[in-house]
Amino acid sequence: MTRLLPLLALALMTLVSIGLRPVTAQSRSFAPVVTVNGMGITAYDIDQRQRFMQLLDASGTSRKDAEEALIQDRLRIWAAKQIDLTIDDAALQRGMAEFAGRANISAEKFVATLQQNGVDPATFREFVRAGMLWREVVRARFGPQVNITKSDIDRAMMPESQVGKGVRVLISEAIMPAPPGREDAAMSEARQLSAARGQAAFGALASQYSASQSRAQGGRVDWMPLSNLPAPLRAKILALKPGTATAPIQLQGAVAVFMLRAIGDGAPDRGPLSLSYMTFNLGPAGSEQAQRLASKVAANARRCDELYTIAKGMPASALVAHDNVAQSQIPTDIGVTLAHLDIGETEVMQRGGAAQLVMLCDRTETPQGDATAPSRDAVRSQLENSALSSYAQGYLADLEADAIIVRK
Repeated sequence: MTRLLPLLALALMTLVSIGLRPVTAQSRSFAPVVTVNGMGITAYDIDQRQRFMQLLDASGTSRKDAEEALIQDRLRIWAAKQIDLTIDDAALQRGMAEFAGRANISAEKFVATLQQNGVDPATFREFVRAGMLWREVVRARFGPQVNITKSDIDRAMMPESQVGKGVRVLISEAIMPAPPGREDAAMSEARQLSAARGQAAFGALASQYSASQSRAQGGRVDWMPLSNLPAPLRAKILALKPGTATAPIQLQGAVAVFMLRAIGDGAPDRGPLSLSYMTFNLGPAGSEQAQRLASKVAANARRCDELYTIAKGMPASALVAHDNVAQSQIPTDIGVTLAHLDIGETEVMQRGGAAQLVMLCDRTETPQGDATAPSRDAVRSQLENSALSSYAQGYLADLEADAIIVRK
């Protein structure tokens, strides 16, 4: 099947999806296979959603993924109906044009390509409609709770090397695996940790739910320079009061929560960092192979090049060297792990259902770029969207927990 515009995969993640069944005589003849608060989903709906996501080259394109996406989308539509929200045709056409424009094509050309690949235009149209409705639902419900201050914007506009300069932090972490089928459970656990008040409560929950190595210490991590953390996390950590935790943070195949225990002065930061590290896929999390390889690394590897000996005979893709990667380009979950490692140290993290060992090879200063800073209004909008996104994730989880979902 032809892949349609990989650039739109990012757009798919930023616009919540719906995929209501196309309004055709054929689709109306199909009986629902799932109902969500009385709203039906047919097998045809699921087929269309799966094909649509495959054309966008999005992650999670199995039939089960398509069904789960449609269940959540029905809940989004249901939430909009509760407050009488609607989208008129003119606004919908602008939304469709905006979505297609992210790949520099017109909505008409995008729709034509969908049709050539067996996707009814109504699938795209209702996908956009639901995304627009959900944004309005979230803003109406949680917008008044979001208060972005001048100080928040000032911190966010600092160059990466200046955010938290000369500051060290003492944090606790909890990272909950979220492989396919466990996303809601991981988010529920993360929300409990976010609501924890005090280090004892957070530590008890981290010991119970977290998959990171720090769980043995209730999630406690030693003092570290704030600049070791990925840039998106620094402002979140600085905004905390000791004993309070962040909102759930989505990582690749996991959800994370961080609590600030203490903050203090540290050595002046050197500036933007680049890191060299290695990732070693050990196999399924909890498997005998993963445990055996992790023990072998702990006993025999003190430098990155020594991992090659341990990985001998395994597929070449199992062990990957990442040389001089700008800190801002490192995946957030790996960046969090690297933040509290010294050179030559390792940690086993769980990404989805797999165990992955990370070893830090080097951490060096890099020249600061000359990128033009965004405007204050743009930064305010980014911060508001980030806060609203956290609220939206929790609200959707609540909707699903309370919904009447019947599979036939």
